[in-house]
Amino acid sequence: MGLTKCILGHYLELCSNKNTDLVYGIDDVRGVNNLKQLMTTKADLNGRDLSKFQIVNPGEFVFNHRTSRNGSKFSIAYNDGDKPIICTEDYVVFKIRDDCKKILNARWLYMFFNRPEFDRFVITNSWGSSTEFYNWEDIQAIGLELPPLLIQRKYANVYNAMLENQKSYESGLDDLKLVCDAYIEDLRRKLPCDIIGNYVHQYNEKNNNGEITLEQGININKRFINPQRTNDNFYGRKIVRTGQIAYCTQLNNENIAVALRTGPDCIVSNVYDVIEFNENSGLIPEYLMLWLVRAEFGRFVYWASQGTSYEFLAYDNLANYKIPVPDYEVQKSIVGIYNVYNERREINEKLKAQIKDICPILIKGSIEEARKAKEA
Repeated sequence: MGLTKCILGHYLELCSNKNTDLVYGIDDVRGVNNLKQLMTTKADLNGRDLSKFQIVNPGEFVFNHRTSRNGSKFSIAYNDGDKPIICTEDYVVFKIRDDCKKILNARWLYMFFNRPEFDRFVITNSWGSSTEFYNWEDIQAIGLELPPLLIQRKYANVYNAMLENQKSYESGLDDLKLVCDAYIEDLRRKLPCDIIGNYVHQYNEKNNNGEITLEQGININKRFINPQRTNDNFYGRKIVRTGQIAYCTQLNNENIAVALRTGPDCIVSNVYDVIEFNENSGLIPEYLMLWLVRAEFGRFVYWASQGTSYEFLAYDNLANYKIPVPDYEVQKSIVGIYNVYNERREINEKLKAQIKDICPILIKGSIEEARKAKEA
């Protein structure tokens, strides 16, 4: 019942199943992020030969062997779904050998990979000059202390229970968003649309006396964040008051950085514009944001922007965006649903963070239990 010192490669085998017959298409393509998750790819797949893509079956692992410019993390994922996916031929796909599944549990192995310690190990042992790599041979050479299968399963079951709880919560979250989206789409069909410039105006207050020192930026997830680059000179920056909306005038394709300020007053760089709601406008800020976070708004601003090497969105163009504006009580009800959705989404993100954070604890616990069992 003790620990077994082993080389990981003894239990693994490389997979090489190509999508030769084009059984899987663009909707089945996935990438791997540095959170150890499979994700819908952002790559442009037009003209790509999907027959060269690799099939990742349920129960198989896939990783990107490039480790440079990846947030000091290793991108590896486990297909724990019930359907195969495909990935680019640049990725490496492997699985636990059939004759070793009574020795090594796949979920336990995924937890082993899903630890900050493993990321540090990979980054330290990556090789290359301009681009660093961690290859299949490196995975094979990993040495570890392996608990007995029963102990692996015990700790893997704890992880699985937490994961099922989070997925169940996330499923209800999707249903709630569907209700919200259907509600506002119904408004578009039933009500005439009006330009938002009739309800808001441009606001341009500068921090001339330096009284506000809270510096903020906005990301493409439509949230205020601490800026990546700080500047000790707070004078002359634009002020964003609570209840106002700010957006970055310089565009990143269709991903406009726009957010409603709900926290204390802050300052932003002059690349941002700020809009304020007219007095007695009858438009609830949160209701407007419901429309500004939609993909169709991103397409509108990309079309309405101007520039050559850089695209910029002027306020006058933004003001021409049209939305249906129902009466105040209807807006409140929609915003209420959306607020519940956002609250639950934040809880869901915390659940996912807890699941990731527990991986090193579970791996350590399984190893310590096996070690104590041997000593006993």
